[in-house]
Amino acid sequence: MKTIRRANERGHANHGWLETYHTFSFARYYDPQWMGYRSLRVINDDKVAPGKGFGTHPHENMEIITYILEGELEHKDSMGNGRIIRTGEVQYMAAGTGVQHSEFNPSSNKPVHLLQIWIQPDEQNVTPRYAEQSFADAEANIWHLIASKEGRENSISIHQDADLWMAHLDPGGQLKHGIASGRGTWLHLAMGSIEANGETLASGDALAIEDTESIEIKGNERSTLLLFNLA
Repeated sequence: MKTIRRANERGHANHGWLETYHTFSFARYYDPQWMGYRSLRVINDDKVAPGKGFGTHPHENMEIITYILEGELEHKDSMGNGRIIRTGEVQYMAAGTGVQHSEFNPSSNKPVHLLQIWIQPDEQNVTPRYAEQSFADAEANIWHLIASKEGRENSISIHQDADLWMAHLDPGGQLKHGIASGRGTWLHLAMGSIEANGETLASGDALAIEDTESIEIKGNERSTLLLFNLA
């Protein structure tokens, strides 16, 4: 079974300092058909203007992953973390019992393009936790494991039976990913153009696949993609 989520069908808001696209219902965008996929609750595709950002705000009981596609983002939180994350870097917070944080674009002249991802945890009220990893120099045409339940392969350990993989794909490059029985795969194309199980995807498009043994992908141009393997 395949379901396609086209980029131009997503929720959209332009606040001047922030242009954002919501794959799933979020904030003022509500569509009962798009409330999430399994434990995956949010994929927000954000562009933040220079010198602008999100003031201090709270989160609780959510696994939050931020992936920087282009530019820089300055993060501060109530756990005492202060960090500028850059292109290709990933930041993780287990919000658990509650955290507050702010996110700003520290550049005076360049926007920052990022994906913010929320995954529903399998345990409530855990102790908040922070982690980060860099994939800025990730080799193309292979999968890189960003996050997993067990933290295997040096990935970030999260509170959910979910694997998050990332890959850069060159033109003509090919990738395959197996799908175990009973699990679902959500493929989000962050940038570029690919073919995936007979479907052409462009930047911002997504493909959900279930009841299929694998997903096979070919790059049409230089592309960056995220793949969620979910219980």
